[in-house]
Amino acid sequence: MKPMPHSEPALGVHEIDLSATEFWRRPWSEREAAFRLLRRELPIGHYDEPVLEFSTLEFPKSSGYFALTRHADVAQVSRHPEIFISGPGAVSMIDFPPEIVEYFSGMISTDNPKHARLRRIVSNAFNPRNIRGVEESIERVAGALIDQAREHGTGDFVTDIAAPFPLEIICSMMGVPESEFATVLKCSNIILSSGDSEFIPKGTDPVIAFIESGATLTGIMEELGKFRVDQPIDDITSALVNAEIESEKLTQQELASFFVLLVTAGNETTRTALAHALHAFGEFPEQKQRLVLDFEGLAKTATDEIVRWATPVIWMRRTLACDYTLSGFDFKTDDKVIMFYNSANRDEDAFVDPYVFDVARTPNDHFGFGAPGPHFCLGAHLARREITVMWRELLRRTPTIHPTGPPAQLASSFVNGIKSLPYSF
Repeated sequence: MKPMPHSEPALGVHEIDLSATEFWRRPWSEREAAFRLLRRELPIGHYDEPVLEFSTLEFPKSSGYFALTRHADVAQVSRHPEIFISGPGAVSMIDFPPEIVEYFSGMISTDNPKHARLRRIVSNAFNPRNIRGVEESIERVAGALIDQAREHGTGDFVTDIAAPFPLEIICSMMGVPESEFATVLKCSNIILSSGDSEFIPKGTDPVIAFIESGATLTGIMEELGKFRVDQPIDDITSALVNAEIESEKLTQQELASFFVLLVTAGNETTRTALAHALHAFGEFPEQKQRLVLDFEGLAKTATDEIVRWATPVIWMRRTLACDYTLSGFDFKTDDKVIMFYNSANRDEDAFVDPYVFDVARTPNDHFGFGAPGPHFCLGAHLARREITVMWRELLRRTPTIHPTGPPAQLASSFVNGIKSLPYSF
């Protein structure tokens, strides 16, 4: 993804429809040019909600949403959760029924006091001792995957490295048996596919497939959670089901929702960032060489630049709890706003040369893990560590790794995914 910052956008500002599937099938360069135009001419614009043409299910229509494309506006919204609330459905442009929201977002779509309670319990389970154990396994899994991939010398980077790496870390961390890894991967692909035909069989209703996949993941974790109550071991699931903060514990449904969140959003962040990094190193080979020569000195800034560049989660929703004026625009109670993190991470007012991939970029106030506030990604530390370790090992063991063809772009407005990326050592 190397859009030309001064090229003319393919669409006029009023031809851009952020709810249209066709828009998200456009090449990255055209999408970036469109958001650049919106930041300049229509930084807060109204759009009708997406039409689920591919689904037989009917959902209540709403009045649409407002798209926020500037870094400053996204930051302001994130800092005021009492005004811009998450509860109605932070990961949906459409007002899905509450049970669907509960399946796929859990803690993301809650507000205080419930959100604070959930975060306290979960944060307690992610204590330094538990995380140290996870970090030790990161290096082991990274090394094993690289060794296995090197035997072939070439392949699909997503299949060989980017997808199995975070999945195995998260499943092992939660104590999910290896026999379930393939099921977890399949379900997470379906949930995050946005109906992409590569993951949803022809003739299948994607929304039903999403629900069924969520139910499958929920079932895995509910069964495991019940088992760990009586037979705890040294894993995060045991810590979660037995964690008690001020006499409060996670319910089975809350545990299951958290697991679905982990294996979708948590897994996808690292997977997408790793794949975009290889693509970026092909587009900016001098940046890869800088890392090869001084990885330890550039590790921190490079990892953050990879996340900014990839912006794995494209947007998040908030709903107005009261009337509010933002950047001169008057919002009304119950208005929906969509914070486009991808646009904020290319905002010329927030970043110097935002269309340049720079492994030494500083400062780098990116929103690749969400913007500052109570909903900032709980797994940011783990994701950063995974990205750092995998690229340290790849560049140390196989410094000549490079893409051998273009990436296959996921047709999704929510995940900036790469479905496949051919590579060679």
